[in-house]
Amino acid sequence: MTDLRRALLWGVFSISLVMLWDGWSRHTGQPSMFDPKPAARSVPLAANGTSSVPVPAASAAAGAALPVASSASAAAVSAAEKVVLTTDVVKATFDSRGGTLVSIELLKYADPSSASGHVMLFDQSPQRHYMAESGLIGTGQPGTLPDHTTLMNVVAGDRTLGDGKSELQARFESTAADGVKLVKTYTLRRGDYVIDVQHEVLNQGAAAVSPQLYLQLVRDGNPLPDASSFYSTFTGPAVYSEAGKFQKIEFSDIEKRKAGDKVDHVTSAEDGWVAMVQHYFAAAWLPGDKVQREFFSRKVSDNLYAVGMLLPVGEVAPAASRKIDARLFVGPQEEKRIEALAPGLDLVKDYGWLTILSKPLFWLLHKLHSYIGNWGWAIVALVVLLKAAFYWLNASAYRSMGKMKAINPKVQELRERLKDKPQQMQQEMMRIYREEKVNPLGGCLPIFVQMPFFIALYWVLLSSVEMRGAPWVGWVHDLSVKDPYFILPLLMTATTVLQTWLNPTPPDPIQAKMMWIMPLAFSVMFFFFPAGLVLYWFTNNLLSIAQQWMINRQLGLNK
Repeated sequence: MTDLRRALLWGVFSISLVMLWDGWSRHTGQPSMFDPKPAARSVPLAANGTSSVPVPAASAAAGAALPVASSASAAAVSAAEKVVLTTDVVKATFDSRGGTLVSIELLKYADPSSASGHVMLFDQSPQRHYMAESGLIGTGQPGTLPDHTTLMNVVAGDRTLGDGKSELQARFESTAADGVKLVKTYTLRRGDYVIDVQHEVLNQGAAAVSPQLYLQLVRDGNPLPDASSFYSTFTGPAVYSEAGKFQKIEFSDIEKRKAGDKVDHVTSAEDGWVAMVQHYFAAAWLPGDKVQREFFSRKVSDNLYAVGMLLPVGEVAPAASRKIDARLFVGPQEEKRIEALAPGLDLVKDYGWLTILSKPLFWLLHKLHSYIGNWGWAIVALVVLLKAAFYWLNASAYRSMGKMKAINPKVQELRERLKDKPQQMQQEMMRIYREEKVNPLGGCLPIFVQMPFFIALYWVLLSSVEMRGAPWVGWVHDLSVKDPYFILPLLMTATTVLQTWLNPTPPDPIQAKMMWIMPLAFSVMFFFFPAGLVLYWFTNNLLSIAQQWMINRQLGLNK
């Protein structure tokens, strides 16, 4: 009975790990480990590189179809001007057609696969379409108000943040369309990934107007170039409001949505923001609170999706104007930085279902790094603290396993002697366990109790952009990528084998083989994991081995 329980526990635990991993992969929009990885699809762009303008809120409620923006003429396309603003942390490219932010290069984050050598978060190329768009819409025909397809005039100004300067501005002015003029002003500041965006609506017509302002992020559904088949992170839109909280939206769900279908996120609130999330980085429109907004997510065209919001401008009388201020965050998911920008924005850093444990673990990791100054050693220190916190729980488990190992010869002899009398064999085994005061399941419960903490730490290390480009020692120059020489995975595999040897050997030969095969098979995955994750697991193995060896020595088993 005991052997059967052990076999069932191993089987359920192994299958659960595999299914949990595969389910999480599919939930976050990544391919199933049982299906081939989909190839990146080309990004279709119109001649003018634009996407359709969102429908007004009143029309959306009535189920109207999305109007398609009229294509710009060849003359308008050729007349469009690119404006590049460079600060100490970003290089931002704007298109005068719509005053649209079409490219963001993060100068502090290297990317060898990029032509620029830096992370390109926003981009407009055959491989990637990702940008921030905004404009005005009304209840009339599309194109009658200035939107992100309107050719705008560029106001001259500085383009590079010089010494002694703290900010740069890019200003775009449309000509009056239907009597309405739109002025967009972007303000970039030193050391900041937040761009202040002001939309000024000027009514030069003879009648009052009440347009709506739309703010949207448009992105293709291609997987990230550095996506791994062995672990997955969420890529896609997200909506946040105080009522609905943080809601992720998968590209596949948008793709399957039909006209009239209910969307799976909040659609109206007086607070909140929209974002596009990917591993380590995010972009988010952050308008002010206490302003009614309508959230939307939609398919723009084949392999092109948008998430955004509609804001009321209010009535603008003739010869009057109105300004709406918003912020656009485009940068790394540095938890301390983004949680100060807007309520819930730190949730774009995806910890999964163990957020309640992951956040305090990151806080502790961040504190350790502030004292140690090295993220690798901070990981080691955090694992040491966790093992210390669970010392007595682990001691109970290892003592139980040590006693099991001590009585294993008796159990083996009993199984051999009574192999033809299974009922009597089970009774005798139960007697031995009672006499020796051994609980066959005593080593399992403590491990299951602390497992959520180590899984939470796994997500902390996988999700934290602070690991990106962070060195540890010697050959490990980046904790966010795999060990270039596979030294850490080999050491981790060796410690896994040693730890398996210290555990009691199951009496059943098949179980005994599985006991060796499963840890080795699991270790293979770590050859492709980020070095920071392998370092954490290797440190945990070392400390577990040390504690188990000490307990086995106390029990007289180290012979």
